[in-house]
Order: sequence, then C-alpha cells, then structure tokens
Amino acid sequence: MRIVWLQCTATMQSVPDPSTLGFGSAGLASIESHLRGYVVSGELSGFELILARWGQVALSVSAGMRDREAGLPMGDDTLIRVYSMTKVVTAVAMLQLVEQGKVSLEDRLDRFIPEFAHTVVWNGSLELQKGGPVEPITLQHLLTHTSGLTYGFLHANPVDAMYRAAGFDWGTPPGWDLETSAKSWAALPLLFPPGRAWNYSVGFDLLGRVVEVASGLKLPDYFQRRILGPLGMVDTGFHANDGQRDRLAALYSAGVGAASAPQRAVGLESYALFPPTCPSGGGGLLSTARDYQRFIQMLMNRGELGGTRVLTVPSVNSMFTNQLSGNVGLDSIGIPMSPKTEFAGRGFGFGLFIVLDPDRVSAPCARGEVSADGAASTFFWIDPEREISALFLAQLMPSSQLPLRQELRKLVHAALLES
Repeated sequence: MRIVWLQCTATMQSVPDPSTLGFGSAGLASIESHLRGYVVSGELSGFELILARWGQVALSVSAGMRDREAGLPMGDDTLIRVYSMTKVVTAVAMLQLVEQGKVSLEDRLDRFIPEFAHTVVWNGSLELQKGGPVEPITLQHLLTHTSGLTYGFLHANPVDAMYRAAGFDWGTPPGWDLETSAKSWAALPLLFPPGRAWNYSVGFDLLGRVVEVASGLKLPDYFQRRILGPLGMVDTGFHANDGQRDRLAALYSAGVGAASAPQRAVGLESYALFPPTCPSGGGGLLSTARDYQRFIQMLMNRGELGGTRVLTVPSVNSMFTNQLSGNVGLDSIGIPMSPKTEFAGRGFGFGLFIVLDPDRVSAPCARGEVSADGAASTFFWIDPEREISALFLAQLMPSSQLPLRQELRKLVHAALLES
C-alpha cells in the first residue's frame, strides 16, 4: 500500500493512519493487491487509483505501464483520455451559464442551433415520421440524455448506422468544426421524441456548441477560463501539448480470445496529439489522476475548491438529483448501451448516474451515490453521505471488458471499518 499526498491539491492531504478516515489497512492492501493482479496477468497495461475521504487521500496507487511497448511507468501525472467523464465538466459549464442568466434549462436547442427547429423522428421502418411537429429538444433533454439523439458507435439500431454513414463513429469527419457537426446532427432523425426515453448520445457535444454560442468563447477557451484554470487543473485539456506528450498513456483495446493480451489501439491514439478542429464536450478531454481528483473534490465540496467557487451549491445539488421526468429510474425508460449495461436502481442527474435504490444495484453502494465513466476503463464515484470518492484511470477499451467498477465497489465497502 502506498499513501501519498496529491501534488498541486491544496485541499487534499495524506494521512499516516487510514483508520482516521474509517478504512482498515488490511482492506486497503486488498484493494491494491487485487487491482495489481490485472497488471500481473497482462489484462491491464497500467492504472491509477485514488480513494479519498473528507478531503484526504486514503489510498493512491500507480501500477504498471502507461506505455507497455516503451516501458514507461504510470504515475499520477500520466495523461489519460477520460472520454465520457468529459460530460461532467460540460454539465458544470452549462450550469455556470444558467447561473449567469445566459441560458435556461427550458431553452430550446434551436435557439442556439437553428437547424434543430426541423427535426424528425425515425418511425422504425427507415422512413421518417410525418405529420405534426416534434416536441423541441431542450437543454434539459441534452443534459439528461433524453433528447432522442444517439451515437454512431453504439451499433444498436438503424439510426446509429445513419450517424456512421454521415461520418460520426468514434469522432467527427476530418476538418469539421463543432458548428458544422452540430448542423449535420440536426439533419439526422431522432431515435424517439424528446423526453420519451433515455439514450446515450452526442447531446453533450451539442451542449459544447451551446456553450460556444452562449458565451462567445470556443469550448476549450471556456473550459480553461471558467473551470480548469480556476480549479488548478494544469494538465487537463483537449490535446497533449509539446511539454506533455511524453506523459501521454498509450491506448489499448481488448485482445480477441480469453488468453489474448490487449493490443495497441493505434488508430484511436493520434487525436490526442493535436488541437481538435471539433472539441468534444462529450468525450474529448485528457486529464491526470491528480487533476481530475481536484474536479471530484470540487463536486464533493458542492462547487468550491481551495477558496475558489466555480458552481453554486444548488447547481451541484441539481447534478446529484435524479432529473428524469417523474423521478423514474433508468430501468423504466433507458435504452441499454450494451448487454452489460446495468440500469436497475439507478437514475440520471445532469451528467451523472445516480443510485436511487441500493438494494437493486449489483455492487455495494449508497443511496445518492453519483458516478460517471469513460470508454477506456476510466470511472469515478462519489458517495455524498459518507463523503467518499474513488477515481480509477486506465486506457483499455471497451470499458466493459473487465468488471473493475463492480469489484472496486465491493473492495472499498469491505475496507470500511464502519458498517
């Protein structure tokens, strides 16, 4: 077990005795041993873990290699593609704009992207639904994945295929900016009328465009001025600059067959090396363990870190509250992302999954726990009642390849000294 102080994190302090945070040393050692087993077996090249409570670090582990082929070790300054954990940052940006009076959650999307005034819905037979207007998409719909939009990489229905045919699979067509991409998404049919279901989608990328229109700043500039800079997230951004490239982790994809080692995902790595023409508010950020932990701690502190407030308490509370219409759960209206998707006992706030009924969740958790994850085995969760957070970063696609989230929850729960 290695207990360290998070560099550059003034509000995070190490503790020599984890029992003062309610964790047993043996339990924490079991967490580290179990996770290191994935590196020893070759199933993970490397990982980062930070387990914190009450503003202090109970366990921080760096294990394995950030670049297996080059023999470069992981560290808390390793740059990681956090993919959909970007969505939580975009949610914070949107709620800041609400606080500034520049947008309202009830605003129609076509106020900012006029092309969305003419959306149509796919009717299930490759023809577009006719006759009568479609309920307009609102910013609330986008923040809760209930807009009717989708992702090309889901491979779940013909609308996904239309996205891929239009050039939207794991990114956007080369050279397109966010404005052009947004207009193209508006020309594609919705999977369902807004508000009728929950489906993972490009909605947060569209919110990134709304940030640009409402603020007058490009998305990377807005993030830097209003979120990343104020929080001291010095290594977080949409690409690795010249001084950071030697710390960028390699990206791996799961091998074919049970005994196959992960393979280098060369085709998906290069986007992180250059400033993007289309910065993705849904999945484009790079970050480090020590940087993203600052963001998590800000959420734990209800919008403040080290005396700097980036969001009001009511706004953070809204992120931590189920925002699905009628307070229903995801198992009532959610469209699964994969056969391994778990909706039981969960709802969705603004950019965050929320535990509504712990008894229906497959791993130990608490009511009100919020979480987010990314495509390459990155995830975090926050237990607001116990004031515990866990951050796990790796670079293995898909994120469902290993049962890391469920296992880590069980191990953390077992390491707690209190019931």
